[in-house]
Amino acid sequence: MKTWLIRGFWLVLIIGLFIWALAAAPLAEIWESLKQLHLWQVGVLLAVNSAAILLITSRWWLIIRAEARQVPFIPLVGFRLAAFGMSYFTPGPQVGGEPLQVMYLQKHNHLTYARATSTVIVDKLLEFLVNILFLAVGLFVVVQQGLLPFTESQLIGSLVPLLLFLVIPPLHISLLFIGKHPLSAIANFIQNRTGRRKFLRLMVISEHLAGTFTRRHPGTMFAAILVSGLAMATIWVEYWLMARFLSINLTGVQALVGLTFVQLAFMLPLPAGLGALEASQVFIFGAMGFPPAAGLTISLLMRGRDILFGGLGLLRAGKL
Repeated sequence: MKTWLIRGFWLVLIIGLFIWALAAAPLAEIWESLKQLHLWQVGVLLAVNSAAILLITSRWWLIIRAEARQVPFIPLVGFRLAAFGMSYFTPGPQVGGEPLQVMYLQKHNHLTYARATSTVIVDKLLEFLVNILFLAVGLFVVVQQGLLPFTESQLIGSLVPLLLFLVIPPLHISLLFIGKHPLSAIANFIQNRTGRRKFLRLMVISEHLAGTFTRRHPGTMFAAILVSGLAMATIWVEYWLMARFLSINLTGVQALVGLTFVQLAFMLPLPAGLGALEASQVFIFGAMGFPPAAGLTISLLMRGRDILFGGLGLLRAGKL
């Protein structure tokens, strides 16, 4: 009965998220944007995005294979896609699907919950690390080109909280590498105050395993960072191709700026970045001297892509 209740909960949640996404998304406008593309262009964009998904999965696979070589690559792609679907349709900066990754490794590959959780912690930290480096470069270009309507003091004041947030992943990785465990310290503090042990104990063990991994497998860490960088570069190329196929003549630098604002939009606590994505693209395209409608068009195209892959991910999650 417990198993059926858990499965029923996931099924209702997945169906609810998918229906909500379809109801909230501007499907008619997305279709109008897609109609501007030739079939071969749609195929190219889907192929490039699929390549990015494969690279992102490869990062997680490299981390897992360092200590669990029996885990195959191909099934991981489906569950990485399932994690994306859950993260995309839930509030927060692209998080929410990580429990699915842990459940998959535990159920299908017989890793302990602690070991599986440690691989997800390392994978997520490296993802944030590369995304933050990309975001930092993008923000530097934005400020250098004077695209934000702020004075220097206003700009510094608005970016300080963001920069403090951005420093967390590289700081966490550095602390793990020297044998420090900040999440464990927080978990022990909460445990002493509340008496709750089971989940907090899992977090402590998982973070210690993640720390051991960073010290034992520096070569794998470097390879995973490199693969993550290639994935980010692929997403950058995809964004530039989208603009080109829509007859928007962006340079590579302008595509970097536009993608930077996509990342900022998804950092807001909104499911699928609804509203924030469209507003960010309209604003930055106008700031770069393009018609604001061009920003809306490319954001609708991205929305259609994400709903497609996120919906496929939710379908895969339902079979867990």
